[in-house]
Parts: sequence; structure tokens; C-alpha cells
Amino acid sequence: IKGFKNSAACSILIRGANDLMLDEIERSIHDSICVIKRALESGYVVSGGGSVEMGLAVYLDDFARTLGTREQIAVAEFAEALTVIPKTLATNAALDATDLVAKLRVFHNTAQTTDDPAKLDFKWAGLDLLNGKVRNNLTAGVLEPQINKIKCIRFATEAAVTILRIDDMIKLQPKQEELPHRGH
Repeated sequence: IKGFKNSAACSILIRGANDLMLDEIERSIHDSICVIKRALESGYVVSGGGSVEMGLAVYLDDFARTLGTREQIAVAEFAEALTVIPKTLATNAALDATDLVAKLRVFHNTAQTTDDPAKLDFKWAGLDLLNGKVRNNLTAGVLEPQINKIKCIRFATEAAVTILRIDDMIKLQPKQEELPHRGH
């Protein structure tokens, strides 16, 4: 369909081998449009490809080393949990997740510890899943709405805290005495 540059609406025609494929394509298009809508509404984006998660993981891992209590273990484990996102991205792309995540960690560690202005752009490093390497995802155009990232991390943290609270409640419950059996 051509010639409608100033139109306020458009149609997308999709074709697929069967209804299941069409449903999946429709869902993917809907998800993509929602991400674009979120990015335009909030006005802020962050680099994708595991960049935010790895940057935060490196920062928290360094912060954990400054703590002298058992909080150090919790913060370090939270940092390790954040690396699941880039590991999963690499695994789903059939790439060597261990190697790519290690390289990504080096980029983010360098960005956070260097004074070299040329290496400060390493903070935008993320996974290039098509070529199996680490690249600057900001310049490559691999972006995500900042609000999505904030909400995902916040909800995951709240879920983990809730699980830990439930676990503590279960541990704090006193053992109840069993009722005596009545000959049955």
C-alpha cells in the first residue's frame, strides 16, 4: 500500500502457513507496537541486549564487596540473578552464553572503573545476537523503553522479597503437636 504518508491509520497485512503462525505473528506485532508506544510516551530509552542488567549487576557486585554483614551475600546474589537475562538471550540465540556474558561483564566493568573517555561508551555494551559478539547497542539502535526496564526490575525484586518473607514466616511458625491417634 503506497501513497498514504500523512494518514493517521494504516493496516498491516500478514500471511502465514496456518492459523497458529498467524496468531503468533499478530501477537509479535502487537507486542512491538506496545513497546514503541511505551517508548514514545515516556520519552526515555535504554540500550538493550542485556546492557542494563549487566551494568547493574557489575555495580551491585562491586557494592556488595563494601558491605561487611550478611547483606553482602544477598546483594551479590541479586547481582548474579540479574545476569540471567543476558545468559538467556545468548542461550536462546544458540550462542555460547558463558563466553558472551563474560565479555559483556568486562565491558561494563571497564566502563564503571575507567577514567579513559574513549572507554566510557562501554556502558552501552550489549549482546549482538546475530553476530555472536558484544557491541554498542545504543549506536546499533537496540533500545528498550526505560519504564519497561524499571518496572521489570522492580516487580522481580518485589516478587523475590515476597517469597523470602513467606519463607521466613514458614520458618517462624512453631511446630504443632499432632493429634493422638484413636485406634484407627
